[in-house]
Amino acid sequence: MRVSILAAALVLAWAAPAAAQTPPAPPVDSAAAADVASPEAIVTALYDVISGDAGVERDWDRFRSLFHPTARLMPSGVNREGVGVARSITPDEYVERSGPMLTRDGFHEREIASRSERFGHMVHVWSTYDSVRSLSDPAPFMRGINSIQLFHDGSRWWILSVYWLAETPATPIPAEYLPAG
Repeated sequence: MRVSILAAALVLAWAAPAAAQTPPAPPVDSAAAADVASPEAIVTALYDVISGDAGVERDWDRFRSLFHPTARLMPSGVNREGVGVARSITPDEYVERSGPMLTRDGFHEREIASRSERFGHMVHVWSTYDSVRSLSDPAPFMRGINSIQLFHDGSRWWILSVYWLAETPATPIPAEYLPAG
């Protein structure tokens, strides 16, 4: 009897770590192949899908298709007390919170410079952007830097996170993150 209890305990002890290491089921992939074919393509698709004139609905299904199921978006800045803050939201929360404003006011975010580093299936992109309400605006109302982490699963690229900070007078964009020239 003791041997069977010991054997059962060993089986359970070995099974739990093995189950914990079992990879999750692959995410459902509804992305257009061209959108996720390369790091450059997925970043271009990200900017394209959130951009549009006032009154133009965004393709939020396309937006969601760029993100890994565990992905997060993290806007950051400084609060009224001067303390740095960041919050983490899901792509769905971004759509819910920002979607109506983007459609109502118009918003075009454009990459103006980019730097990236790659190691294996990981890519980190520093993507400097500017923002206008309409492409006919004479000057951007905002600039900043997106820190974008990408993952390749062997079939396609996924956005794991987008962490951003808008430029302020106290935090200007460093020259090395601006277009050359």
